[in-house]
Amino acid sequence: MPRFPKPPEGSWTEHYPDLGTGPVSYEDSISPEFYELERAAIFKRAWLNVGRAEQLPRNGSYFTKELKVVNTSIIVVRTTNGDIKAFHNICRHRGNKLVWNDMPAEEASGFCRQFRCKYHAWRYDLDGNLTHVPQEGEFFDLDKNRYGLVPVHCDVWEGFIFVNFAAEPEQSLREFLGPMITGLEGYPFGQLTSRWCYRSEVKANWKLYLDAFQEFYHAPVLHANQSPTKYSKAAAEAGFEAPHYRIDGPHRLVSTSGVRAWEMDADMRKPIDEICRSGLFGPWDSPDLGPLPDGINPANCDPWGLDSFQLFPNFVILIWGQGWYLTYHYWPTSYNSHVFEGTLYFPPPRTPRERVAQELAAVTFKEFGLQDANTLEATQSMIESRAVDGFLLNDQEVLIRHLHRETAAWVDEYRRATAGF
Repeated sequence: MPRFPKPPEGSWTEHYPDLGTGPVSYEDSISPEFYELERAAIFKRAWLNVGRAEQLPRNGSYFTKELKVVNTSIIVVRTTNGDIKAFHNICRHRGNKLVWNDMPAEEASGFCRQFRCKYHAWRYDLDGNLTHVPQEGEFFDLDKNRYGLVPVHCDVWEGFIFVNFAAEPEQSLREFLGPMITGLEGYPFGQLTSRWCYRSEVKANWKLYLDAFQEFYHAPVLHANQSPTKYSKAAAEAGFEAPHYRIDGPHRLVSTSGVRAWEMDADMRKPIDEICRSGLFGPWDSPDLGPLPDGINPANCDPWGLDSFQLFPNFVILIWGQGWYLTYHYWPTSYNSHVFEGTLYFPPPRTPRERVAQELAAVTFKEFGLQDANTLEATQSMIESRAVDGFLLNDQEVLIRHLHRETAAWVDEYRRATAGF
């Protein structure tokens, strides 16, 4: 795969001249009207990640996903022949939500041989076919072959399950992902099955949280208390700049060097890190994952810290140099709110020490995430004032420019395509 080092002269933003260098408007994050256009133009057209294949360990395993942004709930299931399929979570009889537990609005998961509606006991097999209707003879010309569950386009790449709500997707999943993302093929995602999940409702537009993880300009300031005092002071004075940014179609990448915490001076390490052998960022005893794909660490950083792959519109795969990865999802619920999901993936721990090391990394991630989220609600409240209509971005914030431009491009294309209707 080609590598794109920073030009010896110029800047990353100048490397992508179509993005411009002027102030950026955040009208797309405060307008209810624009949000409604996003829902139709982006979330009903793009491929959306909804989970991993490991969540469906055997035939008959299923989970549901509540997707307010497209106003539906879906069932994702592993069928009797091992395929993964998705369906709208709605019974064809009277429209009841088909799969739910005690609370209809909450997500559910489990195992079954068929889906049975709680209302009138209509039944569907794992391929979505309607198989049983109580008192079938009382219906008028009922052809069960015509009333199976409504399918959702579904495909799997490297164990990641994607769905698409378009009547016909404009691209295959692989075409949509493009070469930068498919360059990750071969990374052992399927081996990292120790899973930690966080979910939070954030009172801010979904793009603002994406923006927070597309630059490291904020890190020495916002996260200073999460690092040893001596290290954080040095970082705050020197600042931080990632060595590699890349844009590929609608997707983005930031890759950066890292700090080997176990090689730092003892007075720069936290006692809890020493005890658990975990910190800045993740367990110190890295697993042997074998050869990594060419798409990893494109700047050849040594030491390498992380690669953050931002998949448009709302999914991030963040691969850490210490042998684990995490994902972010940003699910819009209104123009100024969204649900954030953070999931950490480690190799199955072999000892209590490895388990504790993973747990410390998970708790530390939560603290970092809370700090980032805390600024977002303050940002949302003030940009809604419209006291300022353009915001300055530096060279490290090139990916933020791209996200907002890409969002506008999808909306503009949708407007043109539907102008005659």
